[in-house]
Amino acid sequence: MKPENEKLIDDFLAHADDLGDEIVTDVEKMLGVVPFIFPILRDRPESFALSTLADYRFSRPDSLDPKTAELIAVAAAAGAGADSCLKVHIGAALKEGASRDEILDVLLIAAMIGKTRVLASSLRRFREVCGDGREAEE
Repeated sequence: MKPENEKLIDDFLAHADDLGDEIVTDVEKMLGVVPFIFPILRDRPESFALSTLADYRFSRPDSLDPKTAELIAVAAAAGAGADSCLKVHIGAALKEGASRDEILDVLLIAAMIGKTRVLASSLRRFREVCGDGREAEE
């Protein structure tokens, strides 16, 4: 990396603790809670600042309104089986104006995709082992 870029990064990381404080405050306002992983990750201030700043920016893209972003986070958390994240993002979606029905529909869509993923994978193996059933007709 060019020395001038190294200097920019070093200057940025010199403020990692202050940035971390601001990120925690902003995320708490956004989600209504401080994720339980934050205090542990704060043991590495530079990594925490870089990682959570990126996540913060990803979670609120300019192309989506906050409610839509939270509904997507709900679906992603459900699909990942991230129960704690799911609870946090359901609360954040409500805070951003999502209705109970919208959240339920998001969860049902996520479940349908999850079911389809299991079926697609397992039925491919089933077909490989058992055939497609057409042999019995002949």
